[in-house]
Amino acid sequence: MAGGLAAVILAAGKSTRMVTDLPKVLHEVCGRPMLAYVLEACRKVGVEKILVVIGYRKDDVIAAFAGQDDIIWIEQTEQHGTGHAVMMCEQELRKGGWQDTLVLCGDGPLISDKVLGTVVEKHRTENASATLATSVLEDPAGYGRIVRDAYGNLQGIVEQSDCTPEQKNIKEINPSYYCFHTHHLLDALHNVRPNNVKNEYYLTDALHIMIARGLKAVAITAVASEDVISVNSRQQLALVSKVMQDRIQENLMSHGVTIVDPSNTWIDARAQIGQDTTVYPFTYIHGNVKIGRQCSVGPFAYLREGTVLADNVVVGVFTEIKKAVFGAGTRVRHLSYVGDTTTGLNVNIGAGSLIANFDGKQIQPTEIGDNAYIGNGAILVAPLQVPPGAQVDPGSVVYGKTHETNRRGE
Repeated sequence: MAGGLAAVILAAGKSTRMVTDLPKVLHEVCGRPMLAYVLEACRKVGVEKILVVIGYRKDDVIAAFAGQDDIIWIEQTEQHGTGHAVMMCEQELRKGGWQDTLVLCGDGPLISDKVLGTVVEKHRTENASATLATSVLEDPAGYGRIVRDAYGNLQGIVEQSDCTPEQKNIKEINPSYYCFHTHHLLDALHNVRPNNVKNEYYLTDALHIMIARGLKAVAITAVASEDVISVNSRQQLALVSKVMQDRIQENLMSHGVTIVDPSNTWIDARAQIGQDTTVYPFTYIHGNVKIGRQCSVGPFAYLREGTVLADNVVVGVFTEIKKAVFGAGTRVRHLSYVGDTTTGLNVNIGAGSLIANFDGKQIQPTEIGDNAYIGNGAILVAPLQVPPGAQVDPGSVVYGKTHETNRRGE
């Protein structure tokens, strides 16, 4: 759409330093692939079409984001630098007619949509051809340095490998948050040459060409130092995950969730938790989990993908819940496993009770009616329906009708 905003995300790399067979952008940070965070940030600032440049194990990357219609996949069969990667998108960018294009890296999950929004706003307010967000680091090693003149005007970016000794002392760095006037960018890229140590086509050289042509380029120091971290090693993956986990928990606590010991709690980025719920230490919440208001979870609880807890539910110590839906007031306080189960209201599942949901061939469901009482140490063998108000004695093994039929040989 003419006048609109597109994005190019560079996601073709393998990352040999991570020692992995998985595409780097599919490595998870708090339950989501790294690339998912960059896509989300683009959408929040109004990007209409996202061009993702892929290469290594491209089919796996495409499959991970199947059904997301705003993505155009661009294959880069040979990698010759960031400028070359963007040039792979030229046909789609010109065809789309977008006025401006963000260029971002797929391995930067800490990207902030607020910063992106600031970059886009500044870019359009200044009527600039290129706008980038920068950061100031005490240790800038490994990053391209921002070069300014005596008046603070942007003169260009010098990659670490091409820096002079004096330029290596510059602390303002380029974290790769770009917004370009689309046609000015593409025209400049046609004039980029691989005149550098790596013999690659640098996107930053296109910026230099634009400045040399008298086009306006703006750099704003807007990226927090912790947001700069991209993932090129397992150590950086762990560091980024820790930063993201802190953000997830801070957001939940600001919305009325009590997390007793944040450093010993892990919560998936996709989880939803209601006001006045308390999460106790050593709790692990993974996947699309929904927890209502005034619940109590943990300590040492494990909530897995697909779990839904209504209001005022208690999940206690050493309890694992998998793809279960609990009605309001349900209690499963300790030492239990409940999988593929739906309960009604005010169900009590006693200590050490288990739902045997796998029959050796497939997962089977269990339904437990309102006000049912499951005694300590009971085993419910799915498929099974427990009627409302039923009482299962402690230590019982309860089979569903299918199992009863099989035991009689019918």
